[in-house]
Amino acid sequence: MLELSATLTELLERAKHAASHSYSPYSGYKVGSAVLTVDGQIFEACNVENASYSLSLCAERNAIFKAVSAGKRDFEAIAIYVDADEPFPPCGACRQVMAEFNPSITVVYANRSQTVKTDLAQLLPGAFCLKK
Repeated sequence: MLELSATLTELLERAKHAASHSYSPYSGYKVGSAVLTVDGQIFEACNVENASYSLSLCAERNAIFKAVSAGKRDFEAIAIYVDADEPFPPCGACRQVMAEFNPSITVVYANRSQTVKTDLAQLLPGAFCLKK
């Protein structure tokens, strides 16, 4: 079993809580995410699907956009929980949004039985970034 710091454990619990609010009638996957700012604030969100699939929004981007709309742009870590048997790392679009704010952000993703801790540089090598 992967051991996480107390902070990352709380972040993952907040992501799991956020998943309970998911609106996912099409995929059936309840996803929650929580992002940690460098000043210690946590913003959580869930995935929201739409019958017009391209209008759906992942939990990770929802959490980051929620933080940005509250004036936060410096992120330390993000946790993603999917209520499923198989693990789901963040999609490419979410990875690119993470790279916009912190190309080396710590990423924890989990499902019902497995937890993975990595960083964005491993998930998105050679990320497209305009700022350094």
